[in-house]
Amino acid sequence: MPTFNFLGKDKVIQHKPPFHFLDKKYSVGNSENMIIHGDNLIALKSLLPKFEARLSAFI
Repeated sequence: MPTFNFLGKDKVIQHKPPFHFLDKKYSVGNSENMIIHGDNLIALKSLLPKFEARLSAFI
């Protein structure tokens, strides 16, 4: 399986970003799709709790 390696990867893996909440302003039915408007880093940090289990498979 291919891996993604870069300088400082070990520091990134050990970094624990602060948790951010997503505001659910709009929804259409029971869809899990999301549109996130805002800063990229904050958006990615807010998605960590939901997708953390899936992310560990790639590390």
